[in-house]
Amino acid sequence: MYQGEAFELSLKDEIYHLVFNLKNTSANVLNSQALKELGECLELMKKNVAKGMILSSAKEGFIFGADVTEFLTHFKKTDQELKTWISEINKIFNDIEDLPFPKVAAINGFALGGGFELALTSEYRIAGIKAQVGLPETKLGIMPGWGGTVRLPRLIGADFAIEWITSAKYVKADEALKLGAIDGVVEESQLLQAALKTLKHAMDGHLDWKKKQADKKAPLKLDKIESMMSFEGAKGMVFAAAGPHYPAPLKVVEEIQKGARCSRDEALVFETDAFVFCAKTPQAESLVQVFLGDQYLKKVSKKITDGCIPTKKAAILGAGIMGGGISYQSASTGTPVIMKDIKTEQLDLGMNEASKLLTKLVESKKMNQDKMAKVITSITPTLTFGDFTQVDFVVEAVVENEKVKKTVLADVENAVDPKTIVASNTSTISITSLSEGLKRPENFIGMHFFNPVHRMPLVEIIRGKKSSEASVAKGVQYALQMGKTPIVVNDCPGFLVNRILFPYFNGFIFMIDDGVEFTRIDKVMEKFGWPMGPAYLLDVVGIDTGEHASKIMAQGFPDRMSFKEKTILQAMYENKRFGQKNAKGFYEYEIDKKGKPKKVLNPEVYNIIKPIVKRTVEVSDEDILMRMMLPMIFEASRCLEDKIVNSATEVDMGLLLGLGFPPFRAGALKYADGLGHKKIVESAAKFAHLGKLYEPTNTIKEFAQTNKTFY
Repeated sequence: MYQGEAFELSLKDEIYHLVFNLKNTSANVLNSQALKELGECLELMKKNVAKGMILSSAKEGFIFGADVTEFLTHFKKTDQELKTWISEINKIFNDIEDLPFPKVAAINGFALGGGFELALTSEYRIAGIKAQVGLPETKLGIMPGWGGTVRLPRLIGADFAIEWITSAKYVKADEALKLGAIDGVVEESQLLQAALKTLKHAMDGHLDWKKKQADKKAPLKLDKIESMMSFEGAKGMVFAAAGPHYPAPLKVVEEIQKGARCSRDEALVFETDAFVFCAKTPQAESLVQVFLGDQYLKKVSKKITDGCIPTKKAAILGAGIMGGGISYQSASTGTPVIMKDIKTEQLDLGMNEASKLLTKLVESKKMNQDKMAKVITSITPTLTFGDFTQVDFVVEAVVENEKVKKTVLADVENAVDPKTIVASNTSTISITSLSEGLKRPENFIGMHFFNPVHRMPLVEIIRGKKSSEASVAKGVQYALQMGKTPIVVNDCPGFLVNRILFPYFNGFIFMIDDGVEFTRIDKVMEKFGWPMGPAYLLDVVGIDTGEHASKIMAQGFPDRMSFKEKTILQAMYENKRFGQKNAKGFYEYEIDKKGKPKKVLNPEVYNIIKPIVKRTVEVSDEDILMRMMLPMIFEASRCLEDKIVNSATEVDMGLLLGLGFPPFRAGALKYADGLGHKKIVESAAKFAHLGKLYEPTNTIKEFAQTNKTFY
């Protein structure tokens, strides 16, 4: 009956078969073309006689949701234009729901966001055993806008619907079945057969599909007291979990509460208003940008690794906490490793690190004992290079010392096959410099993991001057195999993330010189959205590590990263206050009931700070924010000017994934666009006396004059 770019509609034995198969893509998404065709199919179904409908997908997944690439265009519309757009889609979904015959959605794979909302218009949903459903829009700073907050609570109850939507969780088919969001779960091969059987039962009157339809259009079955207890309790829990920077989850609760005592059509009006509110927030724009940034990085990695042979076996050189973490990450994601060190006690430390991480997975029931044993046995500890001829990738993770690394790398090169790629896990040392003296510098790259390895998603793949593109591709491929997000970075001191981080730390150092209290700086930056302020972050990184890296950065960029007088970092280092690693830094650390370090303040630290303070300067919270963020913004801009990476997206995603930059602000350059470059230049002038660290880049000066932006 209908054949489009996205949908095809056929009529057989009085049953409509509506199949979603978006052309030229591997996944179904509800883009503008698909929605247009869905409306056209609906009009045909209204005109022809039928007794039922099956909605299915011709792809491996059902529907991944709306097309996020179109969101920012819609968000720029006026409130009324946005409401009109949503209302038009709701009209289509409502009319599908109101068709005078039963409907079954056959869900294979993922049914998310708008895809699950479309499935909810059917009276019945049959899912494959591997299927997952959910309404994860709050991850993007928005909320379901096509009836999800109206239909789902009427199916599974307000409490469960609030939990699903505000947590943005993906729900497996068996759990969804228990709550009533899914009506049957079968093997994937039996899905269409089971959907047809269910539909025929409804058509024959053995299933009361009309009651199902009516229940979704009626008010929620809650009296006033139940309603108050449910929603008011939920508001407190949701706000505590989401925090003040993410308004969408709380808006979901408020909107479901407003629509609870209304009919479907009345409740949809509240949902539309709430969606428009969320879509107009800066958080939504930023979080959509983060999503698009993640998709961009995946495309770049796919292009780089096209035709690249995966790593079959790797070796990790250096079995400390870092080496153990990398070994665990590789083995637990399916790539066996040899872990080498020169000391048995270091090998024990590395194996214990891997074992500890695996035990936590077993305790949380994310892994069974058999899988743990398999992972552990795929890590081979050794004191010699004997088996290194068997590996096709080596990660050197010894102490952060250039001379030591050069010696070790030369030994590795002699021990491996000439085709083996060797990578150095370093946070600051030049890869080009480390390659000096190597016989095969083209086979050498940098591979900067972030600590703790198992938690931090980013891996910087550093291209030295002589690194081949094939070596870079192999590094990207290995990072992907480990479940990490790689970003390819050209060589320079600190690479991308640390190069941008240290000007931020230097802004902090200057404020200590000016007598600004470090706990106040931490509070201002945490209020801004950082997971921890700069003093706390230095404690976590390790003040000895920070002091060592600071010297390397000062050598690389003396005009803006060197200091003429003793800094607070040097003073803390001299007093052996290394941070969390020895429980003494800016803060001191006690172990809490969960075995995690808890920071406490010891006034003794002020005796170390006092001699460092040069003057007393009155600063506002806004001054603190600008003095911390401007150096970061300017260095991020310089990284683009110096072509350390190719795009603003890579800069900002590096900061999000490697530093924990607040996602709702989307990165330093996106944040700069939001501030306005004219304001940035004006703010920088206020702090010009602090030197080159606060000098705007040529790009930002140009943007201030021309109103251009990074995005």
